[in-house]
Amino acid sequence: MIPSPVLPGAFERGRNLRRLADEHFDVLVVGGGITGVGVALDAASRGLRTALVERGDFASGTSSKSSKLVHGGLRYLQNGDVRLVYEALRERQRLLRNAPHLVRVMPFLIPMFGKGGVIHPKLEKALGSAMWMYDLTGGARIGKLHQRISKEETLAHMPTLPADRVGASYLYYDAQADDARLTLTVARTAAELHGAVCVNHAPVVELTHEGGRTTGAVVEDAESGSRIEVRASAVVNAAGVWADDIRALDEGTHPHAIRPAKGIHLTVPWSLVRNDIAVIAPVPKDKRSIFVVPWPAPAGEEPAFTYIGTTDTDYDGPTEDPQCTREDVAYLLDAINHSTTTEITERHVVGTWAGLRPLVKATTSGRTADLSRNHAVVPSASGVVSVTGGKLTTYREMAADTMDAVSEVLDLPRAQRRSRTARLRLLGADGYDPGATGPDQHLHQRYGGEARVVQAMAERDPSLGAPLVHGLPHLRAEALYAVRYEMATTLADVLERRVRGLMLSRDATADAATAVADLIGPELGWSDRRRADEVAELRARAVQQRDAPGLPDSVLPGIGS
Repeated sequence: MIPSPVLPGAFERGRNLRRLADEHFDVLVVGGGITGVGVALDAASRGLRTALVERGDFASGTSSKSSKLVHGGLRYLQNGDVRLVYEALRERQRLLRNAPHLVRVMPFLIPMFGKGGVIHPKLEKALGSAMWMYDLTGGARIGKLHQRISKEETLAHMPTLPADRVGASYLYYDAQADDARLTLTVARTAAELHGAVCVNHAPVVELTHEGGRTTGAVVEDAESGSRIEVRASAVVNAAGVWADDIRALDEGTHPHAIRPAKGIHLTVPWSLVRNDIAVIAPVPKDKRSIFVVPWPAPAGEEPAFTYIGTTDTDYDGPTEDPQCTREDVAYLLDAINHSTTTEITERHVVGTWAGLRPLVKATTSGRTADLSRNHAVVPSASGVVSVTGGKLTTYREMAADTMDAVSEVLDLPRAQRRSRTARLRLLGADGYDPGATGPDQHLHQRYGGEARVVQAMAERDPSLGAPLVHGLPHLRAEALYAVRYEMATTLADVLERRVRGLMLSRDATADAATAVADLIGPELGWSDRRRADEVAELRARAVQQRDAPGLPDSVLPGIGS
C-alpha cells in the first residue's frame, strides 16, 4: 500500500477551490512565490484561517529563477548593509535546521587573480578582512570559519582556472537549495500540517471592499474559467514584481513602487568547468561578480551540470515571462571565460532562465545592484498589507514581519501575535535520511521523509523507476507524485518546476515531453487535444529559451532539439 501525505486531500486543488468559495478566512494571501507561501505558513501556524491564491503555478515567477543560494551575501557587506547580512545568516541557519532535506551546506571558493599569480597586497588584505567580518556577522554559525588555501588546493577545486594567474585563495561556507522545491514545500507545510487552503492557477481579478475595508477578492479558476468570491478579513499582497498591480486594484492608482531588476543564469555541462564547489568569479571591467555553481549530484558521482549567474540589470520590459537575450548570455560567457582555460561558447549552453527581482525604489543610483535587498511592509487604509523586496534567504522573516502588521489590522489577541515559524520544521524534515545512497539519496534530498511515497510508487510499478528525462536523475514516479500530491496541473508545472528539466537540459526535456504527457494525462483527465497542446506549449518554451538569445542546438551527445 502506498503511504499517503500527512493530511490526505489538504493539497488537492478541486477540494481547495470549493473551500475558497464556502469558507470565510482571516487572511487571504495573494501570490504563491516564496514570500507568499511563507506568509501563509506563518498565518496558519498562528491558528488563523488562511487561504492563498497564485495566478500561475507556485514559484512560477522569481521564486524559481534565483541563484538557488541560501546565503548572507558577501557583497552586501561591501555596501555597508551589515544588518541585512546578519539577518540573512541567521535565517540561513534556521533553514538548515528546519529543512535539512532541502538546504545543504556548500563550500564557496573565491579565487585570487594576479599577474603571474602574485596578488596585490591591498586586495588580499581587503578580502581577508571581509572574510573575517562575514564570519563574525554570522557566517561562523555554520560551524566552519573561512580558510586561506594554497594555489594547489585552489586548482584542485577548479582545475580549469588559469594556473598562470591564480594564487592562494579563500574558502568559506554558505548553503544551496532548489528554490522552486523549497517554495512548494513551504506551501505544502502550510496546507498539510496547518490547514491553509492553497490554490494555483487562480489569478485575482478584483479586490472586494465594503465600507472602505477589504472583504476579500474575486479569483478566476484558470482551468474552468469560473470565478469565485473569496471572503477574508485581511488581504496580504505578496505578488512580488506584480505587487504594484494588486495595490492598484486596492488603491485605485498604480504606485510604481517596484523597480524590477533582471537576473539571468545559464547552464553548461559540468565537464567544461569541473568545479567541485561553488566559485565566485569576477566580471572583468565591472564591479560585479558571478556565481559558478555545480548542480548537486549523488555522493561519489561527478555533477552533470554547472550553472552560471547572475546578471543584475535594470528592466522595463514585459514582466510576464522575461527572456535571456544574446547580450545577457554573452555577458556571462565573457565572465566565465575570463576565469577558465576552456572556451565556453553559446553552443555549450543547455539551459537558461531569467527572473525579475522586485526591488523597492529607495535610491537615486542608476545601478540596480545598489538597491537595497531589505523588504518593506506597507498596510493600506482598507486593510491590504503589501510586502515587497527582500530575498530568498530571508523569506521567513519577511513573512513574520508581514503577519505582525496583519495582526494590527485584525487586532489579534496576544496569543496570535507571535510568529511560530523560527523553529517550525518543514514537511519532509522528519524522516529525512542524510545517509541515503544512490537513487534513494536523490529522492531524500528532494522529498525528505516523503521520499517513501515516491519509492513505494516505483516498487508497486517498476516502470515508474525508469528515468523521466534523459541525462537527469528524476524518476517517472516523480511526475505522477507531482500530479497526485503537489498540485501540478500542466506539463510545465511538472517539467519546469517540480523537476528542473528546462533549466538544466532544455532539449532533452523537450524530447521527453510526449512521454511525460502520456504518463500524467490520464491522471489529470486530459483529452487527446489537451495532451497535444501541453506538449506543444512545453516544446515552444524550450524553443523560446534557446532562440531568445539566438543559441543553436546544444552539443551534448544524444540530445536533440
